[in-house]
Amino acid sequence: VQLQASGGGLVQAGGSLRLSCTASGSTLDSYSWAWFRQAPGKERIFVAGISWYRSRTYYDDSVSGRFTIYRDNAEKTVYLQMTSLTLEDTALYYCAIENVPIYAEFVHTMTDAYHHWGQGTQVTVSS
Repeated sequence: VQLQASGGGLVQAGGSLRLSCTASGSTLDSYSWAWFRQAPGKERIFVAGISWYRSRTYYDDSVSGRFTIYRDNAEKTVYLQMTSLTLEDTALYYCAIENVPIYAEFVHTMTDAYHHWGQGTQVTVSS
């Protein structure tokens, strides 16, 4: 499975960006998606995830109400709509995908649960 992330960039505080990540190659039958981010000198942390079954969404408290994750199964793509961006949102954003049972409504939030990662896309928020 190969993941290609895009959509990052430079944006002013209060602005919006939409990230996307598309899977290609040998894709999984049932899978959850997640976005993580890593700021300089810090560990990679969970931002948002969406389950395979019923597309249940999960968010870190720091982005809840500002970010929205959604998926297009036909396009094998996940999106992260980010609004009301703050300086603290500046980071390298990674998408990840992992096989899950077909009726799974959960999403893994730990990095070592994922074996498939995108290359990262930089989001920089300026004041």
